[in-house]
Amino acid sequence: MAIKVPVDDLGLFSSRERGFNFPLPTTVEGQNARGREFREDTVLSYINHQGSSFYLRNPVNIGVRLRLVIDLPEKLSQDKSLKLVIRGRVARVEGLRESGGAKKVMIHFDSKYVIKPEE
Repeated sequence: MAIKVPVDDLGLFSSRERGFNFPLPTTVEGQNARGREFREDTVLSYINHQGSSFYLRNPVNIGVRLRLVIDLPEKLSQDKSLKLVIRGRVARVEGLRESGGAKKVMIHFDSKYVIKPEE
């Protein structure tokens, strides 16, 4: 059962919140609206300390917990490929993207992040 997250309380994308528009390769894992586990590669659209947004083809419900594995730029580490692993709950899903039928998904982080070398 999905938990409703009050979007007004999130402040994810308000003008006073600073964030970054980073087109970083990202893998999203979780349960889709049909109750099936999925894993989908996408590109991160935006991130700040409270949440992020990206496009998904898999339909997801508000409140569903997703796991993001974000490929960090190689400049951050000379020897290893680094990944940012973070979890969050879907806070908002917006209409179809112009191409491909993907929807914009915004999540609110509910865990601390981990940066680790690729295994």
